[in-house]
Amino acid sequence: MRELNVSKITDTIKTMCIEANCHLNDDILSALKEGLSNETNPTAQNMLENILKNADIAHTEQMPICQDTGMAIVFIKLGQDVHLTGGSLQDAVNEGVRQGYREGYLRKSVVADPVRRGNTDDNTPAILHTEIVDGENVEITIAPKGFGSENMSAVKMLKPSDGIEGIIDFVIDTVNSAGSNPCPPLVVGVGIGGSFEKAAYMAKHALTREITVHHPNPYYAELEDTLLSKINALDIGPQGFGGKTTALGVNVETFPTHIAGMPCAVNISCHVTRHMTKTI
Repeated sequence: MRELNVSKITDTIKTMCIEANCHLNDDILSALKEGLSNETNPTAQNMLENILKNADIAHTEQMPICQDTGMAIVFIKLGQDVHLTGGSLQDAVNEGVRQGYREGYLRKSVVADPVRRGNTDDNTPAILHTEIVDGENVEITIAPKGFGSENMSAVKMLKPSDGIEGIIDFVIDTVNSAGSNPCPPLVVGVGIGGSFEKAAYMAKHALTREITVHHPNPYYAELEDTLLSKINALDIGPQGFGGKTTALGVNVETFPTHIAGMPCAVNISCHVTRHMTKTI
């Protein structure tokens, strides 16, 4: 049994919040550069050049890539052979977010009440998803999520008879309806199966996977390619000005479901699809 003081989790999350908000992942940067090389629309080319320049400045100057530094989404895989000491996991996570957003001069965007509002002034509470796994390590993934793209996301309880075409139509309709609002080019997370809440969770979690990594099942890997091709044929383009680069990637996650249903969720993210994973 390994003992781990939760202060280590707080310190790790503090650092990750700052780093994730200031540095765009290599898979996203590569996809943006590839999109630029393939674009023929001059406005789309200009938009992608500006996006890449912005990412370079953020990286060099240690500044946020986007003014919306998001709501902190935290995924933790907690080894069952770890004994946490010194306080609660939830408190440790929130303290890490609190310190990270303060010390990193990141915008605080969380309100205390969903209807009556009132900023919490420290970007807490975080959204925490915990999974108990084998071993004695703690794997932490931070995924700050801005709401310009979050607001364009959707869940639909499809019928089994809707089939794969129903899933494709729902994803494409969701992206098309979003238009320029989520600041394309996008990364699109898709969750299929499970239940209402499981589908939404999978769509969110899918955004933490590098866009160069396909679903392990060839059937769904092909679906990812099909969806990406159809989305990029919509001609929404970078920032909605038209072009071939509406999305950089589509990541699908799946789970067994009930005989009577086929839940599907679409979580849309802008090109600033921030995520970082560390193991302690």
